[in-house]
Amino acid sequence: MHKSKSKLRSLWITLGVIFGVIVVIALVAWLVISSLMKQGIVSINDITSTVNLAGKYFIPTGVLLVLIIIGLIVFRNRSDRFNFWFKWESFLAFIGVLILTINIVMVGPMAALLSVQQAKLAPVSSQTLKKSSATDEDIAGEGAVLLKNDDNVLPFDGKTNVNIFGWASTNPLYGGTGSGGVGAIKQTSLYEGMQNAGFKPNMQLFNFYRHYRKDRPQISMMKQDWTLPEPKVSTYSTKMMNHAKNYSDNAVVVISRSGGEGADLPKDMTDLPKGAVYHGNKGDFKKGQSYLELDQTEKDMLAKVNKNFKNVVVVINSANPMQLGFLNQYNHVKGAIWMAGPGQRGFNSLGKIMRGTTNPSGRLVDTYLYNDKDSPSNNNFGDFHYANDPKMTFANYTEGIYVGYKYFETRYGDNQGQYNKLVQYPFGYGLSYTNFEQKMSSLHQGKNGQLSYSVTVRNTGKRAGKDVVQTYYTAPYTNGGIEKSSTNLLRFAKTKTLQPGQSQTIHFTANQSDMASFDQQSGKYVLDSGNYQIQLKNNSHDVVDTQQFNLPNKVVYQKLPGDKKNTKSQFKNAAGHDITYLSRKDNFANADKALAAPRKDTKATQHTLKNATVPQNYRMPKASGKMPTTGAHNGLKLSQLRGKSYDDPMWNKLLDQMSVKDMQKLVTYGGYQTVPIKSIGKVQTYDFDGPSGLSSMIVKGLKTTTFPAADLTAATWNSQMAQDKGQQVGKEGRTAGISGWYGPAMNIHRNPFGGRTFEYYSEDPQLAGTMAANEISGAKKFGVYSYMKHFAMNNQETNRMNSLNEWANEQSIRETYLKPFRMAVQDGHVMATMNAFNFIGDRWCGANSNLLNNVLRGEWGYHGLVETDYFVGLFMNSNAGLANGTDLMLSTNGAMGAKPQGTKNPTVVRQMRTASHNILYTTVNSNAYRKDAVKSANAVTLPWKKRLYAIDVALVVVLILLECLVAYLDKRKFRD
Repeated sequence: MHKSKSKLRSLWITLGVIFGVIVVIALVAWLVISSLMKQGIVSINDITSTVNLAGKYFIPTGVLLVLIIIGLIVFRNRSDRFNFWFKWESFLAFIGVLILTINIVMVGPMAALLSVQQAKLAPVSSQTLKKSSATDEDIAGEGAVLLKNDDNVLPFDGKTNVNIFGWASTNPLYGGTGSGGVGAIKQTSLYEGMQNAGFKPNMQLFNFYRHYRKDRPQISMMKQDWTLPEPKVSTYSTKMMNHAKNYSDNAVVVISRSGGEGADLPKDMTDLPKGAVYHGNKGDFKKGQSYLELDQTEKDMLAKVNKNFKNVVVVINSANPMQLGFLNQYNHVKGAIWMAGPGQRGFNSLGKIMRGTTNPSGRLVDTYLYNDKDSPSNNNFGDFHYANDPKMTFANYTEGIYVGYKYFETRYGDNQGQYNKLVQYPFGYGLSYTNFEQKMSSLHQGKNGQLSYSVTVRNTGKRAGKDVVQTYYTAPYTNGGIEKSSTNLLRFAKTKTLQPGQSQTIHFTANQSDMASFDQQSGKYVLDSGNYQIQLKNNSHDVVDTQQFNLPNKVVYQKLPGDKKNTKSQFKNAAGHDITYLSRKDNFANADKALAAPRKDTKATQHTLKNATVPQNYRMPKASGKMPTTGAHNGLKLSQLRGKSYDDPMWNKLLDQMSVKDMQKLVTYGGYQTVPIKSIGKVQTYDFDGPSGLSSMIVKGLKTTTFPAADLTAATWNSQMAQDKGQQVGKEGRTAGISGWYGPAMNIHRNPFGGRTFEYYSEDPQLAGTMAANEISGAKKFGVYSYMKHFAMNNQETNRMNSLNEWANEQSIRETYLKPFRMAVQDGHVMATMNAFNFIGDRWCGANSNLLNNVLRGEWGYHGLVETDYFVGLFMNSNAGLANGTDLMLSTNGAMGAKPQGTKNPTVVRQMRTASHNILYTTVNSNAYRKDAVKSANAVTLPWKKRLYAIDVALVVVLILLECLVAYLDKRKFRD
């Protein structure tokens, strides 16, 4: 009886240990997953897909564990020696099976993720980082815009003491969130920037705000907390304010507004989207007030500062265009500076501007309105669901080509009174501490439509500084004819630093084709006959000088200069059904109808329901043709193709060496990398986020530079600044061993409330395209291939993953939303593209052959890879992508449809072969294959796998030793 109880107690102890270990493993897994989700590294979909993918591999392990438990119960009354052996052999068998299973999972479905997470990157040299920091400061210094400077309140010459108000002063924005977020290196704070410039900020105010709150509310893909932390004015003690008044007459007020990937900014702070929160002070916002207005606490604070200080300067730390009418409502608010996220060292430049050692020369990249809801896209930007299929969403681009200044200048340019009521600061606006005079030469017409002119800039003021030259064109418009904006940015440039009295002449060239409009009737770009004006302007509204030329006959371009194939209409269906688009005809007579919000009972057409790129409509391609050659032994290595043309015959021989599994692996696992392929000697490459500089949410401790946000970069109006930024990203990538850069992003600021405004350059495609092409070509000089993104029309975050059908006419698609990408191809020679989550019409951008094959590769002649945005399943399907021009899936685990199916189908294999060609062409021409970095085929075994195999050998030895130990213990314990 005693022996039976002892065995039962031993059984319970054994089972308790087993279940305890399971609980501990589950708890550790839960903690790790929670941490990853909190950091925004993974989503619940990632977790679910990974569990589903890897879980099946653990089924045998689970079955074995159950059998062991059953055996322990069934055989509990057998002899002590039998139980001894059963427990130990069961334990060793379980450990052996578990090790084998983990190995299979690690080198199988989890291999791609581990290859990134375990990446062994070289540190970036201090010299390179120092140069990058200098570039960061230069961009921030040239991009900051002086909005107001009454009584020459700035710079604060000779005055060191300064009071800085506003909670955001102690926790300003350095960039945005998501893929364009900031990196690991500590940033220079606003206070530090002021101190480094020689100022002595009132630290009592700093401590007051820090005591109120230290951390910034989180706005991310996983969570949106739109709280604007600001102490109530009643908490500003009399003692603190008296000290501040005695400290200095000068006060700086910092106002910030955040934004990031995954959510657009709220138009109504009293009616937030599901899951979003606001925990600010009660009464901060009234119904209908937006996030881009001052809240009541900020108004109260600003009123108190205005009452107590004579010289008040407001710093607008926001990428999105705030409503700034308040700058004119306080008599002591004499100055204002706009500075969006300035990167890790950019606030040094704010201090220099305040001090006067840097003369501000930035210009706005967007039109600033007194009321952001006067934007022509306002009623058609946001959350719209089809009544007959709520899972499908839509957005109607009814404003057509009239985005930003092109709407306000065209509709109200001749109505100054109404224009002044709507527009506070025009596109291209900015002040300086000095004065400039600009004079335009006559226009020279050369052969083949070439135009040339020059502008001479003279500094007529008393301080050295830089000026921006902006030239625009006006094309002849016929009432009811092709839609045309009354003014369009043509060329721009930044002067060198001009000393007082010094001049510089800048020469410009353009082509008449730059002024062509897309004719939706013929599907061609055309120049109508008539008078064309080229205007020198201070901004989109204020004209300095005008030159013109006459075109006697209409010109129709079969293809635009620089294109490879004739232009054909590709997006007629994207205009949708029964949608009215804004027209200039009869002075915008249809504006009320065109710009109205869509009806709540809007239904998707039967054509859309049956043909949209959603899961229920996907079909595998029919098998046709001969299966391509695979697994050939041609003895080629990928490195031998470096520098070869895309069409070189050697490519076919190399591709013949790849197996079907090789191709499937290459196109599937494109999450932050391209994977190694042993059969052709392809090495691993790493592709990292994001537009503000190289960063990673997976690889920790990556010390690279966070550069200013894209809109601040564009605000320099200096293409050399963009070139410098690209080159520094390239240098850092080459040193670290990073070959691909998920940036720059060149979507358009269609609406002031866009969540990723910081990540995109401007409301104008010419400015965006110029800056993007320079960043791309700069990085390419150091072997880093830039992913231009998001191709195309990813202009809102709302519903971006909910089958977002974006309806637009082809003229606006081509002239506004595709133009920056075309410039990146032709001027930046880009070799990597990331497509977008959204649909153009009812076609997902990743499965849109008109976009990817006909326009990108066809008309523009692009050679390079096309990758999806982060692969989330849903409407995304790798087979549909491969069939329509996508090559690479941004997936680390191959789940949710990222792994192509039907690999015995010759059609699918040919598609994978084409995709492999595109991927390999890009990677072999990167820094991974530069002369001093080419590796042998043996290098495809990554270091983490070598470590894993070494650990496996060690574990096998341990298991053998344990088996020997069991045999030894058996002899000692149970010898006869």
